[in-house]
Amino acid sequence: MKRIKIAFFAEILIEAFDGASRTMFQILRRIPNEKFEFLFICGVGPDQIFGYKCLRLPTLTIPFNSTYKMAIPALAKGKINSTLAVFDPDVIHIATPSMLGNFALHYAHEMQKPVISIYHTHFISYVDYYLRRLPFLIGPVKASIARQQTDFYNRCDMVYVPAESIATELVGMGITPDRIKIWKRGIDTSLFNPEKRHTAILSKITGNELPVVLFASRLVWEKNLEILIQVYILCQKRNLPFNFLIVGDGVARASCEKRMPKAIFLGNTDHQMLSQIYASADIFLFPSISESYGNVVMEAMASGLPCVIADGGGSQDFIEQGINGFKCMPNTPEDFVEKINKLLEDKPLWSRISQAGRLYSQQYSWKELVNSYFEDVAFLSKIKNHTACNISK
Repeated sequence: MKRIKIAFFAEILIEAFDGASRTMFQILRRIPNEKFEFLFICGVGPDQIFGYKCLRLPTLTIPFNSTYKMAIPALAKGKINSTLAVFDPDVIHIATPSMLGNFALHYAHEMQKPVISIYHTHFISYVDYYLRRLPFLIGPVKASIARQQTDFYNRCDMVYVPAESIATELVGMGITPDRIKIWKRGIDTSLFNPEKRHTAILSKITGNELPVVLFASRLVWEKNLEILIQVYILCQKRNLPFNFLIVGDGVARASCEKRMPKAIFLGNTDHQMLSQIYASADIFLFPSISESYGNVVMEAMASGLPCVIADGGGSQDFIEQGINGFKCMPNTPEDFVEKINKLLEDKPLWSRISQAGRLYSQQYSWKELVNSYFEDVAFLSKIKNHTACNISK
């Protein structure tokens, strides 16, 4: 039987790099090799991924975020085209509407190949932070990004979106609803679960027995770190008796350490260690409004850790207010502090929300989501003389 060939375009293909990368690798580690064959084209990645060729392209470091690199396909156009000619893909998978993504989209339309994309990153939400000192530019820049993303995704055949709230926002931008399919994210509940609780680990890290408020994510400003800092400062002013524990690394770490001197910064940890920290902490604090989904919130819920998050981005869809967590006004640190205190002072409430969050997380299975992906790819591969297929969700 002829295998279906997928040309997979992504800026970065390093599994532990970020939430988007971890999502992509959940698919890739489950490839049914007897039915599908992959070619990877990226800016940063290994020579091979699960036995399939990975073509690496020249890259450019993003000026405002040195941890990210963008592929520059124009500098390797001949090599890309010759590799694609030999591979002859049936379906094009595009991770990001970047220069590489637009190159892949142009190739797909020229060669009449169907396109699938996953909406990983809610770029438009970054504008408020990066242009906060130039507020007169925020509206025009958001409108420009909306036009570009609408044009890009309306030329894809199927766009996986992880949350209903994000899908509604994208439709409001002008993306055709029939192209959008809700495709959430799975959670490994064997890794992230309350049984990993090991409070001695946190006592060793903090040097005391006080409750632990945990933040885990990349330390980049678009994660609304300014509000994280303001929450910390407010707690310090009120002499509230708990530890702040920060897991993750990034360009904002030095500034955060300077402004949060009594917080404990662990840097990056492996998933085994992270699972124990989730299960052993007392509150998960997450002020980001830029998430398309919010993997860390789901990991915390699966670990039985009550979440206090911003009412914004894809993560808001997880939380039923006061039932399995709390949502706060995104730029109001007092609201976050109030909800944290409420949970720490009311143990029965803490327990109810811990159990409800755990139950909520158990409905998401990577196996089912990945099976759905390969079924959709197989369907798209049957499209001939590609123009548009208008898949309904």
